[in-house]
Amino acid sequence: MDFMSNIWKHPKTSLTGVLIAVAGVAGVLTQQGVTLGKVGGGTVVSLASALATLLLGLMAKDPGTGQQVSESTRQPAAPNTLAQGSLEGDPGSGKWTNAKLGAWLLIALLIPLPWMQGCTATSVAQNIVNWTPSLESAVATVDSTAVLLAPADGAVFAAATAGFDAASNLLVAQAKAYLANPSATLLAQLQAQIVVLEQQVNTSLLQAARIVDAKSQQHAMAAIQAVATIVGAILSIVQSISSKAAVAQMAAQSTVKLEMVRPYLDDAKAAETVAAHYGEPLTMARTQVAQGEQLQINAGL
Repeated sequence: MDFMSNIWKHPKTSLTGVLIAVAGVAGVLTQQGVTLGKVGGGTVVSLASALATLLLGLMAKDPGTGQQVSESTRQPAAPNTLAQGSLEGDPGSGKWTNAKLGAWLLIALLIPLPWMQGCTATSVAQNIVNWTPSLESAVATVDSTAVLLAPADGAVFAAATAGFDAASNLLVAQAKAYLANPSATLLAQLQAQIVVLEQQVNTSLLQAARIVDAKSQQHAMAAIQAVATIVGAILSIVQSISSKAAVAQMAAQSTVKLEMVRPYLDDAKAAETVAAHYGEPLTMARTQVAQGEQLQINAGL
């Protein structure tokens, strides 16, 4: 009875909880490849997630538009409470309620990754293609890094990264082809090629870690890490639209696992790259990078 009474007395809070639950379950189902059917160009799960997030956004009104309480009708604060009007000390105010809703909305938005939203094949393909200019730029930086290293180290670095150009160029071409025609055949090619490039990057990280000269190693690792961040993002996108069988096949082709090179990755730089690419807060990007890496590790990639 108390449960039903609380729902009746606090409908806004109850509805918020339900919407967060819907967004959370939808995020998990999407990551597991469960769609519950098609709706237009998307899926039932992605539609439910989008509607839940939209309704949360509508409920989280601007604090300035909340109901105002006049100074004459406001009850005096108890001696041990915080200052009047603060978020914690004035839970009855519209400002406090709206701040809570804003926080809950942020939680709901953080549940799924930006590249794992159950989108249409075209939008996913566009997401991949949007990363290709950054990939090409990062690979070009790798090509120009060898001259900054000690002669012996430069030779090792050049050998370790020799396949980056060909592998990345092929991946870019396949991504654009998939955008033009999102077919199962082209997706299979993307799945195979992103693993090829990821394996090259992981192997080069292990080799660069053996460089003895500190300055040479710093330059080498920074250049490779930039490529690794973008390749990891694209791999997460491809993984999010691949079947369990396809992901298992990708994992079987991956011999140098992410877990093996994890100590050599710069999470801070990776988060900065993702935040800049998607135009989002750095804190959110850190969460997304961590989640993406964990999903790849769990899949055996």
